[in-house]
Amino acid sequence: MKKYKSFKEIALDLQKHKQDREAALKELKIVKSDFEAQLKPIALLGNFAKYISKYGFLMLLKKIFK
Repeated sequence: MKKYKSFKEIALDLQKHKQDREAALKELKIVKSDFEAQLKPIALLGNFAKYISKYGFLMLLKKIFK
């Protein structure tokens, strides 16, 4: 536990914690918007198409080498 010698130290520490909290909230908002963008149907279809194309390519390679 930190021991303070003056009210000025307390005020500075509180101000620092307030800035840290605001920065964390901004970062959380950015993460939330990125997550929402990934859940949009167009993004999901793009991801699905990417995995299907990889799977199809692997199946093609498997048929070639048999």
